Amino acid sequence: MEAIATQHLEVRALRADDLAAVVAIDAAIEGRSRRAYVERRLAAARREPALHAQFAAIDDYGFAGHLLARVLEGEFGRDGRSLRLELVGVRTDTRGHGVGTRLFGALAQWARRHAVRDLRTQAPWNDSAMLRWLDRMGFRLAPDHLVDCAVGGGAYLPERDDALALPVGDGPGHEIRFSVVTGAEPVVIVAAGDGPGREISFSATSNNDFERLARDTADVRSMTPADLGDIVRIDRGITGRDRAEYIRTKLAEAMDGAGLRVSLAARRDGANVGYLMAHVDRGDFGRTEQVAVIDTLGVDPEYARRGVGRALLSQLFANLGALRVDRVETVVAPRDLALLGFLFAVGFAPSQRLPFVRRLDGAS
Repeated sequence: MEAIATQHLEVRALRADDLAAVVAIDAAIEGRSRRAYVERRLAAARREPALHAQFAAIDDYGFAGHLLARVLEGEFGRDGRSLRLELVGVRTDTRGHGVGTRLFGALAQWARRHAVRDLRTQAPWNDSAMLRWLDRMGFRLAPDHLVDCAVGGGAYLPERDDALALPVGDGPGHEIRFSVVTGAEPVVIVAAGDGPGREISFSATSNNDFERLARDTADVRSMTPADLGDIVRIDRGITGRDRAEYIRTKLAEAMDGAGLRVSLAARRDGANVGYLMAHVDRGDFGRTEQVAVIDTLGVDPEYARRGVGRALLSQLFANLGALRVDRVETVVAPRDLALLGFLFAVGFAPSQRLPFVRRLDGAS
């Protein structure tokens, strides 16, 4: 990549030997060393260079700043390529001199050359310095819903871990089709059968004489390559798009062990009827806690309202508790109220972090 230089500043691609400098600047900002996290991000870029944009700023005194971003190609049900801005930092004595602006300019140029249509990131609502910088770079609040939930060590939570109890009349006589996928278009809920259709209340409570854990209502296990065909089929039925390559890539990441991913498949009646794909974020956006991010969640419409989604989430929280992950988060499209209602019903709530987006004109 060609250097972007001025009289006192050069922006170039980040290199493996920049590790110590990135760690030092990041530690000055965060108040602690996150060497392991930075090392993982640089290693990921070496493994998959086409999916990473990482830049360094060099001035007369040495390493002045860094910016790291990763390509998103289907997470949260989105169509098209985005860049997720994961880490940005500037040496203390160079702040206010345009280093961050130059780094962002290099990132925007890279994005346009690689058919990326927008840049995305997030920040705590009270990080005033970062919010001001994002504003100067042209970011705006994204319309998405950013929601999260405490893992609580994987402890039992009734709303999430109990099997779904259907009131009388919501069984086979009223077929309920309910499909969810994070970030998909609005979901249609249809009631059909012998009796009259009526509004479905997701907040209704009822006694359940056969109470059991939600994950007992389906065989939930780790996803394997043999599950790919079923997962692609279910996803296509929900989104209306063939996202086989995206799902294949995420499954491969789970298999190679390079990153910490939790990918689950739910089976009933001898077939896969739901899936969940998540990764553990150990430092993106300046976070100090370990967070699992749900990239994709889907339930076969034919098995809606049978506890499959709850079973997947129940198993996810059990697994994450064993991994000592603190929180789970995901992004929901603004009009996907059915999915949002489902997540709120099982314990999710609006995050204290804000999602931002920066549209790019002229992406090739």
